[in-house]
Amino acid sequence: MEEPHSSSPSINLRKQRRKWFGIHSDKWIQVFFFGNAWIAILILLLIAFFLFKEGSGFFGQNREAHVLYRKAGLEYVEQVKSTEADYTALYRYLNSIRAEQMAALQARGVAFADANEQLAPLEDFAYDFLDLSYPLSDLNAELTEMVTSVRDQYVSNENLREYRRLLLRQGNTAEAEQVEIHDVDFEFIESYLREQTPRYVDLTQSLSREISAFTADFPELPVPGHGAKITRFRELTNQFIQSIPSRVDRLKAWNPDEPISWMASFTSFIFGKEWVTNSFWQDWYGILPLLTGSLMVSGIALTLAVPFGVAAAIYVNQIASPSEQKWIKPSIEFIAAIPSVVLGFFGIAVLGETLRQVSNISWLEFLPFFPIAERLNALTAGCLLALMATPTIFTLAEDAINNVPKAYKEASFAVGATRMQTILHIILPTALSGIISAVLLGFGRVIGETMVVLLCAGNRIAIPELSEGLGAIVQPVHTMTGIIAQEMGEVERSSIHYRALFVLGMLLFLISLLVNWLAQKIVHKFKISV
Repeated sequence: MEEPHSSSPSINLRKQRRKWFGIHSDKWIQVFFFGNAWIAILILLLIAFFLFKEGSGFFGQNREAHVLYRKAGLEYVEQVKSTEADYTALYRYLNSIRAEQMAALQARGVAFADANEQLAPLEDFAYDFLDLSYPLSDLNAELTEMVTSVRDQYVSNENLREYRRLLLRQGNTAEAEQVEIHDVDFEFIESYLREQTPRYVDLTQSLSREISAFTADFPELPVPGHGAKITRFRELTNQFIQSIPSRVDRLKAWNPDEPISWMASFTSFIFGKEWVTNSFWQDWYGILPLLTGSLMVSGIALTLAVPFGVAAAIYVNQIASPSEQKWIKPSIEFIAAIPSVVLGFFGIAVLGETLRQVSNISWLEFLPFFPIAERLNALTAGCLLALMATPTIFTLAEDAINNVPKAYKEASFAVGATRMQTILHIILPTALSGIISAVLLGFGRVIGETMVVLLCAGNRIAIPELSEGLGAIVQPVHTMTGIIAQEMGEVERSSIHYRALFVLGMLLFLISLLVNWLAQKIVHKFKISV
């Protein structure tokens, strides 16, 4: 009698399974999926560990640099340098008056040689004004050479100590003993600098008297109408004179033994307004200019990308015909495939120059930030980042709208609502949490972008002049990602500069984690609401 065939497909499939090293193929497939899922988590942990390992030593090194800055006397001399710098700013103000006079004379048709002759008294006045500061400049140069040599000697000693430790670890005891280290006598430096305080007091008091007498005889200008600037110059000189006692008090209060806390090292990094590297004087690592630049460029990008991306998502999902959907959606998503370096070239060669030329159109002068002086600025970089963020916002927003139950839409139509009323009052409110998560992920996309901001943001490390209002968006800025890409290839490994760049990377990593966490939380809420 013929045996009946098995009627169950599952039994046949079970018979086809093979074993590899005694384990079923299903188990191997499960291990493969498990491994790939955990590799992503492992890589994330390794990145976090590497960033923390390389950057964790920064705050200790930064504190040591501040201590050396104080003990070597650079902090003391900084007061003298600032006095000279402020006085030089007054001289530059005088030169600006001369430049305006020259422009006014040439506008009247006066020849350049004749204009120079007419402005000779003002030029002599400016030079004589600058000459008053020469004794102060001499003191500044003398003290600067003194304290920088002390600082360099201390750094050299530390390098020699490290070299000697290396020789000892290698067993070269005799050679290590030949390494001579002459310790820096910080007490002598303090005593020497304090002896210079009466000299500084005499110089500044003498300078105050000479300025008062000098500015009373301001030369007559060949072109009238600049009385306000002369008045302003006298106000500035009076402010300078009045600031002398407080400068002297700060100099006398200088204490090289005053401790510097760890918190001071941290706050100087977070709230510091200067990012200065490879300086002969002192390096400063304050991220406020870079953080401001990153946030400003990202804000401009989202201001442009959010309306464009969300509106396009609504149109494609709710209004467009099937034939329109076939070419609009792929076209927007194709933008994400354009290399960022290509967009950067486009920004340098086309967009930046076009914006500057448009800003020179006369009937656009009513705009507060027109004409634009720099073609590479925050606005140029923000426009390009908006282009890069649009596919992310469009795709996620379109998915959120697509997930709105059809019953909501049908119920709205059933009670007589129009299509636009349904979109504005039913579809958008229901999909709002998903759209917000799309915006957050778009923010994460633009704040981490490097190449476009490095090429098109202008790379000026300074906080934009926010007092100019909207004009701040056309000023050059630098960003956290741009500074890492620009400087990482040139720094010495394990130096304070190297670790500062890694701390910047840690901060960007934390911002990205926070943004993605917020997006996930909002998406979770969105799923529950549906």
